[in-house]
Amino acid sequence: MVANLTAKGRKLVVIVDPHIKREAGYFVHEDCLEKGYYIKDKDGKVFNGPEITMPKDCRHYKPPQDGQEGLAYAAVWTGDNSAEWGHLAVTVPMCLSLSAAGISFCGADVGGFFKYPEHELMTRWYQTKRREPWLYEPSTTALLRDANRRRYALMDFCTTRREPWLYEPSTTALLRDANRRRYALMDFWYTLFYEHSIDGNKLLIKPVVEPGATSVKVYLPGADSSTLWYDVDTYQAHPAAGYLNQPVTISKRGGSIVPRKERIRRSSALMANDPFTLVITLDTNGTAEGTLYIDDGETFVNDKAHYPTRAWLERIVIAGIKAPPKTAKLTQKEKTTALQMTLHKGNNVLVVRKPAASMAQPWSITFGY
Repeated sequence: MVANLTAKGRKLVVIVDPHIKREAGYFVHEDCLEKGYYIKDKDGKVFNGPEITMPKDCRHYKPPQDGQEGLAYAAVWTGDNSAEWGHLAVTVPMCLSLSAAGISFCGADVGGFFKYPEHELMTRWYQTKRREPWLYEPSTTALLRDANRRRYALMDFCTTRREPWLYEPSTTALLRDANRRRYALMDFWYTLFYEHSIDGNKLLIKPVVEPGATSVKVYLPGADSSTLWYDVDTYQAHPAAGYLNQPVTISKRGGSIVPRKERIRRSSALMANDPFTLVITLDTNGTAEGTLYIDDGETFVNDKAHYPTRAWLERIVIAGIKAPPKTAKLTQKEKTTALQMTLHKGNNVLVVRKPAASMAQPWSITFGY
């Protein structure tokens, strides 16, 4: 099974609860002590307590390595939650707080660890968590021995299986769509990890966390700077003017560039050399900027290394364009190529098709008016 999954670019990770045997001479315990891996209490001593929520003043800290703060590599989930709307709602401020504290690799159990999420709750959970760094869905079917250890009793928190394909086809389709949208932005999330700066300056996400809701009340910031916010699906522009009720829960800031990969694959490893689409949403001055970080996806960051890639530029989407150009030319390796463009007048979107520029080498596109 492992060989078959590996051949498809999928990876298995063994996860165990960190119950470390505290024994002198045990190499895991000795390494944790020597390198400061253990969580400390407020007095700087190694935390040791029952398996409940630990005190808030405990320190999750790993000493710096190679000049980098340990928190940059920490991964945290928000704990054992329940399949309840309230638990879905509270995961948003929890993960935002962790990110603000420097732990950006965070997430919550999708669908809840306890209880069973009905189809609407499961759908909203996927649609919310597809935009978080860590997406994990537990399936609790654990067994617990009774006090006499003579028989097994099913734990009261065990749930019905909730794999996406076990729901009705209409729900499975929505869950599949949420996952595909997540993977399309995988390189964008990867770039944010490199920058370690998930500051919300490109995408604004307002999840639906209440049952029966068909729209949400979204606050669009930036009125003082005349910021524009674009619907990520229709590219309709909305000026920042306080609150707005809309069915779409994701908006893209004007003046930003976000990379996407549109090919559907079985794993992120198989997407490595897929072509990019650059989505550009212009600000009120007709400008935008963005970054894309590419490496081998395996080793630690090395700013001096060169990472070859066969990925190429398949499409450029420019939203908010008022005066469309007449020509577009790609320049790469001293070669200039004329490009084809399509203007969608209904929403002021210009699409530059198949520039075919290699992402391994510098390139530029010049528009003529």
